[in-house]
Amino acid sequence: MNSDKEKIKMAIDGLKFDDRGLIPAIAQDAGTLEVLMMAYMNKESLDKTISTGKAHYYSRSRKKLWLKGETSGNFQEVNALFYDCDADTLLIMVNPLGPACHTGERTCFYRSLDGATAVAKGVSGKDVLTNLEKVLQQRKSADPAKSYVAGLYSKGLAKILEKVKEESGELIEAATVKEKKDIVYELCDLWFHTMVLLTYKDIGVKDALAELARRFGTSGIEEKESRKK
Repeated sequence: MNSDKEKIKMAIDGLKFDDRGLIPAIAQDAGTLEVLMMAYMNKESLDKTISTGKAHYYSRSRKKLWLKGETSGNFQEVNALFYDCDADTLLIMVNPLGPACHTGERTCFYRSLDGATAVAKGVSGKDVLTNLEKVLQQRKSADPAKSYVAGLYSKGLAKILEKVKEESGELIEAATVKEKKDIVYELCDLWFHTMVLLTYKDIGVKDALAELARRFGTSGIEEKESRKK
C-alpha cells in the first residue's frame, strides 16, 4: 500500500503544472468513453480527487477549489486517472451521476462548429447509443399521439416486451433466409426496442456497457460458472 502511495506521489511530482500551478483535466465517461468536459486542477484538487474518489477541480474565475456536483448533485465518481506523454494534461475516467455541462447537456461538447447539435446532425459509433438514450428519455414527456416511443411508454411494459419479442423473431427469420443488409436492418430494430425497454425501466446505457466491460476478457464458461456461485 505504501509503495502505491509512493508511486502516485512520484507521478504527481512529475506532472507539469503551469506557472499558475494548474493543469488541464479532461473528464471522460468510463462506460461510454464520451468526452464530458475540460477543466483545470491544481495539486490540492488532484489530492482531493484521489482521496475522496470524486472529481475536484480548480476554478480560474473564482480562484477556488470546487467539487463537481456540490450544488447540482451531478457528481463524477472517479474510476481511473491518467496523464499524457508530455505529463501536462490529465485524463479522468469517471462515472457521471448526471449531466456534466452547466447547461444541462450530458457533455459540454454538444455543439459542432457549424452550430448543429450532435443529435440533430447525426452521430456515429458508440455515440449513437448515448444520444439515442437521450432522445428516448425526452420521449417520456411527449404526446403518445405524436410519438411512436411515447405511445409504447403509455401502453406499458407488456406492449414493449411484445415488440422486443416481435423484433427478435424478425431478426431470426432474416438470419435464416435473408441477406446481410436485412439482418443488419432487423438487428437495429431489435436494438432500438431493447433500448426503449431499458429507458422505460430507468436503466442507462452505461449500466449495460459496464456489465459488458466486466465480462470482457472472461470466457463464457467462466462467466456462467460465476453466476452459479
